[in-house]
Amino acid sequence: MTDNNGNTELKTTTLAETSNLIAWKAEEPDGETTFHLELNNITLHFFEEEWTEFLELVKLLAK
Repeated sequence: MTDNNGNTELKTTTLAETSNLIAWKAEEPDGETTFHLELNNITLHFFEEEWTEFLELVKLLAK
């Protein structure tokens, strides 16, 4: 999405949120989707392939 000044804006979507943690995704201007985890004062950034692998890891941890 481009604003009136020609600047490209990210489209973001919150995936899940607690009082201290949030997971969200961004549709980047180049068409890439990135995923982000904010864990208090740490933010982790993932490309789509990394995000998929991370979710697999979390499922294994939950067992």
